[in-house]
Amino acid sequence: MAVDRDHVLRSAAALLTRKSTSTMDEVARAAGISRATLHRQFAGRDALVRALEALGIAECEAALDTARLAEGPASDAVRRLVRALEPAAGLLAFLYTENQLFEGEGQNEGWTRIDDRIAALFRRGQSSGEFRIDLTPAWLTEALYGLMASGAWAVQEGRVAANDFTHMIVELLLGGALRRDETRREES
Repeated sequence: MAVDRDHVLRSAAALLTRKSTSTMDEVARAAGISRATLHRQFAGRDALVRALEALGIAECEAALDTARLAEGPASDAVRRLVRALEPAAGLLAFLYTENQLFEGEGQNEGWTRIDDRIAALFRRGQSSGEFRIDLTPAWLTEALYGLMASGAWAVQEGRVAANDFTHMIVELLLGGALRRDETRREES
């Protein structure tokens, strides 16, 4: 019987987003397969995490394409991006905490491609006068990642309604990123 690798990865992602310390036995049970079958697919936890990384990068890049980042106002593109990333937010939250993915020469170039595309969106918003210029595009990108991870964890733990995910992230991020009218500041 053939093992559905995508099913195994998605089951592992769902489990590891809820419990990042899960053992390979627990991952196998969540996927409905034996530990031996899991180990035939993934030599160990590192191999599984790397496969999850590849899935996360693919989902991020697909979301970036879906969000049409170059169209319309940058703030609208940010809203579309968060909405497009929402289904993968749990996986991304798990990957965000996996330091091994971001250390050394073995770092996947996919993360750089994703960072570059998101930073370009924030740069476009700054160039158009829509976003503050005192916050770097790199910082705004990191803030987006942090908010996505925090939002995913809050939804998973039932502290926040899933329907509020996109609104909460976008409003907090853009509320801090939007350029303020100088005259309104002086009136305050």
